[in-house]
Amino acid sequence: MRDDKSVLVITHLSQLLDLVTGFGGFIVPLILWLTQRERVLAMDEHGKSIMNFQISMFIYALICIPLTFLFGLGALGLAVIGVLCFVFPIINAVKADKGERPSYPFSIQIIK
Repeated sequence: MRDDKSVLVITHLSQLLDLVTGFGGFIVPLILWLTQRERVLAMDEHGKSIMNFQISMFIYALICIPLTFLFGLGALGLAVIGVLCFVFPIINAVKADKGERPSYPFSIQIIK
């Protein structure tokens, strides 16, 4: 295994592809995690954190959709999710560059 922080940083930042292309923010980190987890030190931990965050945000977005029609609160929830999906990949990319552990709040630990 090699210690390649740049791959970890790219994996975290690849989540932002959703903002640029509308897709890819789940697929690209998933592919990077699955192909590099045996080769890059700490990739397994970072990849699991990213996937748990992406899946959690998707679940929260699904919950917000009916809340938009019922109470109008779902729109606020979707805005918060959008901000979280922009800010936390950047924060964790910086942490990965410094060799720190990833931290995605509000993540449901689905993949352990």
